[in-house]
Amino acid sequence: MDNDIKSWLYDILNAIMEIESFLNDSTKEFEKYQNDLRTKRAVERNIEIIGEALSRILKKDETIVITNSRKIVDTRNRIIHGYDAVSDDIIWSIVIRHLPILQAEIELLLNE
Repeated sequence: MDNDIKSWLYDILNAIMEIESFLNDSTKEFEKYQNDLRTKRAVERNIEIIGEALSRILKKDETIVITNSRKIVDTRNRIIHGYDAVSDDIIWSIVIRHLPILQAEIELLLNE
């Protein structure tokens, strides 16, 4: 695997782990997340990193398949360019539903 791609995969994995570190058991409730501005901004920043890394990976090698990669890149773009239209519900859904799947896929790719 290309070294750049491997580096970006590690960036994604690190961003996922960082998000997890912000959301200990006591903050894995949507209402607590929604009312914690610092955590929301930190999670959004890491989703930006994930989206940018995925974008770079897809540009460099279109054969790499990662579930919902296009949607994650689109979310990154919305956070950056349409910051006023970022929905806490969508970010929370990504964190709870999609990041565990993404993490498993990234770990598989890194172990190839």
